[in-house]
Amino acid sequence: MSGFQVKGWCPGALRPMRSGDGLVLRIRAHCGRLTPAQAMGIADLSQTSGNGLMDLTSRANLQLRGLDEAGHAAALERLDAMGLLDPDARTEARRNVILSPLAPMGSPAWQIAEAISAGLAGPDAPEVPTKFGFAVDALPLSLGGVPADIRLIPSETGWVVAPDGADWALPTDDPAALALDLARDFIARGGVTAGRGRMRDRLPPMPEGAVARPETGQPPAIGPVPGGWLLGFAFGQITPDQLRAAAAHGPLRLTPWRALLIEGLALPPRVPGAILVPDDPLLRIHACTGAPACPQGLADVRALARRLAPGLRPGQSLHVSGCAKGCAHRGRADVTLVARSPDTFDMIRDGTIRDAALGPPLRTADIPPL
Repeated sequence: MSGFQVKGWCPGALRPMRSGDGLVLRIRAHCGRLTPAQAMGIADLSQTSGNGLMDLTSRANLQLRGLDEAGHAAALERLDAMGLLDPDARTEARRNVILSPLAPMGSPAWQIAEAISAGLAGPDAPEVPTKFGFAVDALPLSLGGVPADIRLIPSETGWVVAPDGADWALPTDDPAALALDLARDFIARGGVTAGRGRMRDRLPPMPEGAVARPETGQPPAIGPVPGGWLLGFAFGQITPDQLRAAAAHGPLRLTPWRALLIEGLALPPRVPGAILVPDDPLLRIHACTGAPACPQGLADVRALARRLAPGLRPGQSLHVSGCAKGCAHRGRADVTLVARSPDTFDMIRDGTIRDAALGPPLRTADIPPL
């Protein structure tokens, strides 16, 4: 398997990451919400300072691609004017808080997410690793499949806080404070090494008063959802024109499902090229940026994914990765294809990127029916 480089951190706006198509700048909107004016401004930035391509990420962020140094400087000035910048890069890196896109503004879940974000920006903020994340769910539950080191789960009777990897959770009247305390305890117990660390690898002992971790919900289907309309995009990639068209309908919620939620919309939106039906096979395909935009990508995986999409059976999932790192999807898929060269792939069935291939690499022309 060809080697790859693990960066160990995620890009931000203040600390972008260099890729094969230039700098990647990640916008971390507070509570994942963009006003129409902010969305329109970001679309303009992508077109004038980037290459006109944006990514909806699995952390409910929005990435601009293809910036150069001058474009990055111009983007920072505009983002600051729109209220979309953190005070410094360290605060930005810590503030990995995913709020359920279904949570109404001002709701308890919204307030809790804001409290955690404020705590991560305060003078006594825990110095969590840059990939350490919090997920604040809301009723109906929808963040069960979203990776998070600390998960805050509501019920009809109150809140529980669950560390990733534990089968228990702690009931609490102050979930934001407890989540931050768990993060501080994780650091105190030596959970961070060389700037990295995940809760599942250094769980605390089960404390007194813990309860069984509740079941968590799954993402809603594309279409009408509580609070608006959810629309998808192939591989989570969106253009400036698509973002403008979505923002013309109202405020937007960035989601961890590589989709957009348009607040308050009851009818299908007019967004050219967006996915409006839940059974589109492209929604069941995970495909990273791949070559040539990613310097570690060995193949144009999205072109292959589009070619294979019509052959997917109902309910079947596909993951196509440009290298062995598997950035687009770390979980199981019915079929996983991992590039070994521009035209050869390892095939894994009913597994993850970490599982063994079925046999020798296959040329793209020889990939059997999925």
